[in-house]
Amino acid sequence: MSISRLHHAAYRCKDAKETVEFYTKYLDLNFNIAVAENEVPSTGEWSPHIHILLQMADGSSVAFFELPEDEGNMLDPDTPAWVQHLALKVPDMDTMMAYKERLEAGGIEVLGPTDHKICQSIYFFDPNGHRLELAIDTATAELSALLAEKANATLDIWSKTKRAPDVDADLHADARG
Repeated sequence: MSISRLHHAAYRCKDAKETVEFYTKYLDLNFNIAVAENEVPSTGEWSPHIHILLQMADGSSVAFFELPEDEGNMLDPDTPAWVQHLALKVPDMDTMMAYKERLEAGGIEVLGPTDHKICQSIYFFDPNGHRLELAIDTATAELSALLAEKANATLDIWSKTKRAPDVDADLHADARG
């Protein structure tokens, strides 16, 4: 496989400075790149912007564009807020709960932890309205194997019915242990 890791995921922001302050203060990301341009390099069109990158421990980044002359939406208004999110992995429950306490101390509302059987997560919004998730992996080797075994069947049934398939009923029972 040629793809080794995420380079960056890019989002729009209202204010680049406020965004950098949030991600460095609350999530410990490393602000390491800011590129400001008046034209889009790939298309040549006029669009003053700043592109900021905040690096994670594995070297991948979360990037943001501030577009002061663009009237577009920050988020897709036709998609539920819980769908549009960025999930970031943390090593353990103690770390996740420490971030939750830091966020709440800063006046940020945090939902969770929520047990998804394959991971546990907390959820909150950044200053731009982007939903973030901090997650720890909790799936057992057996559950991971069962999910991999059932993936194609689940997708095939979903594609035909657009409903959760019965083939996963035992998966959920197994996941609850």
